[in-house]
Amino acid sequence: MDLMGTVLGRTPLERLAFNNVVLRTLPVDPSKEPGSRIVKGACFSRVTPQSLDNPQFVAVSEPALSLLGLSADDVLKDRRGPQYLSGSKLMPGSEPAAHCYCGHQFSQFAGQLGDGAACYLGEVESRQQNHDNPCGRWEIQVKGAGKTPYSRQSDGRKVLRSSIREFLCSEAMFALGVPTTRAGSLVTSDTYVTRDVFYSGNPRPERCSVVLRIAPTFIRFGSFEIFHPADDFTGRQGPSVGRHDIRAQLLDYVIDTFYPDIQRSHSDRKERNAAFFKEVAMRTAKLVALWQSVGFCHGVLNTDNMSILGLTIDYGPFGFMDRFDPEFACNGSDRKKRYTYEAQPYVCRWNLVRLAEALGKELPGSQAGAILDDYMPMYEGFYWANMRKKLGLLQREEPEDQELVADLLEIMNNTGSDFTNTFRLLSQVPWPMEGEAEAEEAALERVVGLLMEQGISLEELKVANHPTMEARELSMMLEMSATNPGMFSVMSSKPEVAKQLKKLGRLKELLDTNQKDLTAKQREDWLRWIQRYRRRLARECDKGCDKNTVERLNMERIQTMDSTNPRFILRNYIAQNAIEAAEKGDFSEVQRVLKLLESPYSAQPGVDRPAWLGQGHEGTCGVGGSVGTEVEPNRKDVDTATRCLPYDSKPPSWGREICVT
Repeated sequence: MDLMGTVLGRTPLERLAFNNVVLRTLPVDPSKEPGSRIVKGACFSRVTPQSLDNPQFVAVSEPALSLLGLSADDVLKDRRGPQYLSGSKLMPGSEPAAHCYCGHQFSQFAGQLGDGAACYLGEVESRQQNHDNPCGRWEIQVKGAGKTPYSRQSDGRKVLRSSIREFLCSEAMFALGVPTTRAGSLVTSDTYVTRDVFYSGNPRPERCSVVLRIAPTFIRFGSFEIFHPADDFTGRQGPSVGRHDIRAQLLDYVIDTFYPDIQRSHSDRKERNAAFFKEVAMRTAKLVALWQSVGFCHGVLNTDNMSILGLTIDYGPFGFMDRFDPEFACNGSDRKKRYTYEAQPYVCRWNLVRLAEALGKELPGSQAGAILDDYMPMYEGFYWANMRKKLGLLQREEPEDQELVADLLEIMNNTGSDFTNTFRLLSQVPWPMEGEAEAEEAALERVVGLLMEQGISLEELKVANHPTMEARELSMMLEMSATNPGMFSVMSSKPEVAKQLKKLGRLKELLDTNQKDLTAKQREDWLRWIQRYRRRLARECDKGCDKNTVERLNMERIQTMDSTNPRFILRNYIAQNAIEAAEKGDFSEVQRVLKLLESPYSAQPGVDRPAWLGQGHEGTCGVGGSVGTEVEPNRKDVDTATRCLPYDSKPPSWGREICVT
């Protein structure tokens, strides 16, 4: 009776059903040696999370918590909730641990990395069916709970600004339909760490904060790289090099637990492993195609940030593209622009090559090669299907469709148009209807006007099209064009050089025009493209379609486009507003933005613009705030009016200047 009373007296968090299978299946480091160290022959290490002073909730995500069978009320009303979900106090059944993995970072093998700030708490038995999680358990971990053996020189803490970004973006991506790890809660505290945000020699104290992350597993490509032999270039090796037994054990666990259909369908081990690798490649191709369709850039697309389940994982210096720019790089420290928007599909393939190498003899090279050969066609299939949906081309596929999309993106690039808003506006292009020429012309004029508003000025375009090649190299190229045409022809055929020369040509055109002439040309380009688009729309309907059929198809087109092209995304300036409010002790803007991002395709009057500025903060919100791990400071004053723009507007100029590293 006393035992029953104890169980009934527990809170929902204390009643979570933990079943920590991975720690019973894979080798765990027995050492309790303090501090950072190389961990050999193990996939996990036991750790003790560090507690926080006065932990308190900033926000919780009801949809994410529901995966664990919890409601927001369950968590918010639990007086120990902030302690439990920050790792300051352990829930019954929790077994804190840190995962060991390696990775190729910016193309170089970095050796042992591991969970330097994240802490596995355990696996919670699901209380509801979920087709994305065949094992029926959700791994939960806290990010920012202190040192682990993998922290290296770090303190294992995360601060409020970066935690807000991860929390909001995890849930935003889910609402956009992009596979992702989830974020159940965000806790901050009265514990402080010192950070030099701008690496300027002016460190300041910041509040330690913790995100509760949820996924079927956080195993990644880099998990298999702990067996990497000594690297020819860096000389580094994985901590468990030569332990093929552990690699086989890890592979068996991943396939049996998260790919049970593949496990059941193949009695031959090598065939099973090839099927697994093919599925991972397919999920990766599908994931990056979705990133491209919503303008998302990961920022640090290293092998240690690639999920073995094809999820978006580890939100560091991410960014959603505002002005369409194929060379957009959201990570300010990516000086060589390895992880640009246009490079992401190819980088993901490069990472898959590294995974194939890490699997070693478990995966026959010929089969891996054939699968990798299929990767780009798989990606392109997913990408073009996404782009047809974004344009509402639902009834048929035509060869012209790819050219139509390519020309649209070219106009967007040439005009500096906002990626998200431009696609959202295209559902307003009228379907060609007989006998309604006058109404259609008025609608076209309106749409073209709205599209023109999404572009940037002549002066901004000049800056955007300035070549990024060093002045000395550019000068050499131009001199070569005059003195050695043959060599220039060879050099200019290289993709990077060709890109720089194209920019130079575009810049020359811009220098030779004025704003009035440029506006007229852009208007003409938009009208020409829209007419092509409308002719393509007309072919969606077979000859002889009656008016009712046309209207039905048009309604389906509009509904599909408006549920594919988001109205709201987590732009940097939206996150920045929430960060600045939270750093002043007002968490309402984080909660408001979360609500906005949970329904990114719908109008949301009342929550579609910042509210915290009207609560005594006018004139106090400078732009040089702290985003990610570093933000380039902008010391210009920003009037409150530009901070109160609706969140589906084109970003204000100060918002475009935020730089995350």
